[in-house]
Amino acid sequence: MNRTAKTLLVAALVGVVGMAFRVSWNALRDVARSIGADATAATLYPFVVDGLMALALVATLVLTDDARKFALRVLAGYTIASLVLNYVHGLVPALHSESVDWSRLADWDPANWALVLLATSLPVGSIYFGSDLVAKVLHHRPEPPDADPYEERAGHPAQHPHTPDAIKFDRPHTQVPDAPALPVPGEHPQLTARAAGVWAERPHTPHAVPEQSPSTDEEAARQAAYEEAELERMRQDARRTYGESVQAARPLSARALGEAYGMSESWGRKQILAARDDADRPHLTAVPAGTG
Repeated sequence: MNRTAKTLLVAALVGVVGMAFRVSWNALRDVARSIGADATAATLYPFVVDGLMALALVATLVLTDDARKFALRVLAGYTIASLVLNYVHGLVPALHSESVDWSRLADWDPANWALVLLATSLPVGSIYFGSDLVAKVLHHRPEPPDADPYEERAGHPAQHPHTPDAIKFDRPHTQVPDAPALPVPGEHPQLTARAAGVWAERPHTPHAVPEQSPSTDEEAARQAAYEEAELERMRQDARRTYGESVQAARPLSARALGEAYGMSESWGRKQILAARDDADRPHLTAVPAGTG
């Protein structure tokens, strides 16, 4: 889709959302008056409900993974709440008058209590969910692009530009002369008879000893030692990283250190404690003889 089509699509979406807000604004304003809001609060009430829906829609386009699912849930929840209040506005004729004052939203008491609870909790929810969505958007870090654009993709082997496979050379075809044929044992009966006599005289000729592969236990022990060495190297690197962050006056948390090395928060906490123990341990310095 080209840039012009995208611009027209976004403009159409903004127009539809604006007109839908105008239709919903009338119903939400009357509902706000029926639950005791004054004229100013009733005028701002639709912006609180439908405005958070617009914020959640923008957050859905920016965020990814779990944060995006959370924004979709907020958008769906406030959409359903706005739909319910608009539906109630259409059912209650008393809400359509010019001077709407405090009144009931339903004749049945449990239904009226539930609707009043819904209408009064939406502004508080807008503060909470709106703040959380804004924080998620501000702290969102987009995924970095691939480091190597020529990496192998699914179903497509990696092909770097200007490789010898892509270059064709126009060279004249030269025919390689045939190599001389080697003699076949069957064509020399004297050699065959001599070899048979040798084998007959020495029937117990030793056979070649097959090469023995290393035992499974030795291979498992070697693999375990290698993995332990790699884990120890990772521990040392993590402790060194934490020490550098402390020297830079920006110490890493246990969770950040664990995630940096693909491990858990408890693993990062252990490395931080070990790094602190190493820093507190006194370092002995050799003193040349005769200087005391």
